[in-house]
Amino acid sequence: MHGFRIGKVFGVDIRVDSSWVFIFVLMTWNLSAVFSTWHSNWPTYESIGVALAASFLFFGCILLHELAHSVVAQRFGVPVRSITLFLFGGVSNIEREPPSPRAEFFTAVVGPLTSFLLGLGFLVAASMGTAISMSDAETARIGLARLGPLATLLVWLGPINLGIGLFNLIPAFPLDGGRVLRSILWGLSRDLQGSTRRVSFLGQTFGWLLIVTGIAMAFGTRVPFFGTGLTSGLWLAFIGWFLRNAASQEYTRLAFEEALAGHIVSEVMRPDAPVVSPELPLATLVHEYFVRSDERTLIVVRDNELLGIISIADVRHVPPGEWPSATVAAVMQPWKSVATATLDQPLAEAFEQLVRRDVDQLPVLEGGRLVGVLQRRDVARWLELASGMTGGTGTHLRPGNRARWTPTSGASRTRPFSGGRPHARST
Repeated sequence: MHGFRIGKVFGVDIRVDSSWVFIFVLMTWNLSAVFSTWHSNWPTYESIGVALAASFLFFGCILLHELAHSVVAQRFGVPVRSITLFLFGGVSNIEREPPSPRAEFFTAVVGPLTSFLLGLGFLVAASMGTAISMSDAETARIGLARLGPLATLLVWLGPINLGIGLFNLIPAFPLDGGRVLRSILWGLSRDLQGSTRRVSFLGQTFGWLLIVTGIAMAFGTRVPFFGTGLTSGLWLAFIGWFLRNAASQEYTRLAFEEALAGHIVSEVMRPDAPVVSPELPLATLVHEYFVRSDERTLIVVRDNELLGIISIADVRHVPPGEWPSATVAAVMQPWKSVATATLDQPLAEAFEQLVRRDVDQLPVLEGGRLVGVLQRRDVARWLELASGMTGGTGTHLRPGNRARWTPTSGASRTRPFSGGRPHARST
């Protein structure tokens, strides 16, 4: 998830993925229908206006939940790269694992605590202005109809935040509850990988349970607490699918780090890296290098000095008719913008750069001069040979995001995002 940056808080980039726009529009549309049901006397523009405010505040609460994780993680010395709001909620992209079970526990538990405090705060604020009797459905309906716009916001935001806190405490990795459970198992066994394997299995099992439940709902089965319906069922199934994948990727990522630990770049790099001259015509580059090999990126050097890199994507910016006259130097990426590695750099750290930047290779430098290249496919092949890890297609192995996912889209009893149901978010 990349998205666009909207600001920085406590040194953490705040980003919004393009998929967030879809969920924001869907939530606003659904809430406008809910508020119209609560307040039949409201004009349409008022229901839409309150729905817009509720959606913005809801995602603000998601952001606060993630910021709580990030601030505590930073207090324990764990860097946090960014927080991204996306289709299924919010994700904190954390640079590495917490240094201890204690750090893991407090970093994980602070998110649900923040949601609980927000939920209780909204409900207390709402109760100061009005009281709603829940003795029966008709009395509750009349009470809701009497609420003004502000009280309506507070009454909706309170249960939603409590629901988010409860959902995230489910002991299914990578939800907060799963991380809390992992911290306890880690503290008892002193085995991080074994603890991760156990909670990852629970997370995948819970994900499959949501998928099966969602499909059953889509075909008309009424599930206690979740209700029934095609939209709600499909949404719950999508959340389950995402959770299952996230749990699986988290364990894969940790297994990668364990396999790469203690190894350095020089063990895996290619000393005979394919290089090209900056004066080479693009036509020659395409026909002699890209067409006749499986290379997608080449290093540009002169007298063994790194000048930059050029990829197939760079060449595409030039019309084919200009390839004979254009040179590599005209379209290459200069070395200052290129990530590099060193001979004695930890292999896990270099591989993280490959994944983070989404590139296929890193030039390896010694004293400012090119001595080789580290390719992602070579690391994957080395892993397969050294530790038997396959991960499907060998050359595309990559660890999953080290992310804390806060769900923002739980299914409601009657329709998605109706009052009182948590919108799944990942922590």
